[in-house]
Amino acid sequence: MKTNRSLTSHLVAVALTMLVSVPSMANTAAAPAKADLAKGEASFAAVCAACHAADGNSTIVANPKLAGQHAGYINKQLTEFKSGKRANAVMSGFAGALSPADMTNISAWLASQKAKPNFAKDKELVQLGEKIYRGGIADRQIAACASCHGPSGAGIPQIYPRVSGQHSDYTAAQLTAFREGVRKNSAQMTQVAAKLNNREIKAVADYMAGLR
Repeated sequence: MKTNRSLTSHLVAVALTMLVSVPSMANTAAAPAKADLAKGEASFAAVCAACHAADGNSTIVANPKLAGQHAGYINKQLTEFKSGKRANAVMSGFAGALSPADMTNISAWLASQKAKPNFAKDKELVQLGEKIYRGGIADRQIAACASCHGPSGAGIPQIYPRVSGQHSDYTAAQLTAFREGVRKNSAQMTQVAAKLNNREIKAVADYMAGLR
């Protein structure tokens, strides 16, 4: 009996040790690679700055402002440009030359940059844009943009992108691309954009440009 009790105690102790140590090992294995901001800045300057500006605050309205964007979102877009899931001849070429580490570094560096504010331009559409952004269009089952991107347009890290301060021309182009099925890397955005007409797209894009 003593031998059995001793053996049982030993087995329990071993089991408890495994329960404590195994999750710890799993967490270590799942930890994401640490970004190198210096390398990210260097890679961005060499590959991206010509179109998106040295600090990520693009001054070209057709090219998105990337400064302050969530790293996870940027990384996802670069990965999908490279794989072809998000179609864009220019970006696919640039992303194709980047390694996963390059993407991680660039994304983290951009997230660390301060986004410069923008402003709405069309006074006649600002009220419509605000209505759609904050309340959606209930009778057409169009959800409020703020429900995913937040009241200030800051988005939710790793899930929904920052939209505040973005060039309205770029935002409108992306909403149109979602609506027309040209951009296919977000089923959720395709469903939302499919219900918006050109005037509504222009209005909400302009409103988001002025969000703080």
